[in-house]
Amino acid sequence: MALVVPENVLKACPIFKGFTDTGIAIFASIAVPRAFPKGSQLFTEGKMGESLLIVGEGTVRLSAKSPNGEEISLGDVGAGEPLGELALVQKGERLCSATAMTDVAALEIRHADFQKLLIQKPQACVKLLMGIVAFFGQKARDNRDMLRTLVGKAPAA
Repeated sequence: MALVVPENVLKACPIFKGFTDTGIAIFASIAVPRAFPKGSQLFTEGKMGESLLIVGEGTVRLSAKSPNGEEISLGDVGAGEPLGELALVQKGERLCSATAMTDVAALEIRHADFQKLLIQKPQACVKLLMGIVAFFGQKARDNRDMLRTLVGKAPAA
């Protein structure tokens, strides 16, 4: 599988919406092309997340384990979609697993590289963080009915 052109993948990703070519080039300089064969794990639920992945080509299935250990599909993501974007903000446990359903070409931006870039190019990094917040907020709005269901199942205090 051919590796992807970093600038093209970043331009297709919603968290980089509104970035100039210069802004895209700043992040392309720290993005590492990665290839994941069909069936391989991009990351695993509960393991430490230390990078953002952006799908360049292919399909990735997101899943999580239910309390009884059953694997539940959370949906598929494809080209241009970010995975694990919160790992750039703060390292933490992955909330789900990501498995390559086809051969996948992706870009990886590591937390450590982002932290170094934050010192050198603070405006670009703040713009990306705002893009992550906007994207995450949109995901929450898109899934509000599901979130209401979860809130409705919470035990009364």
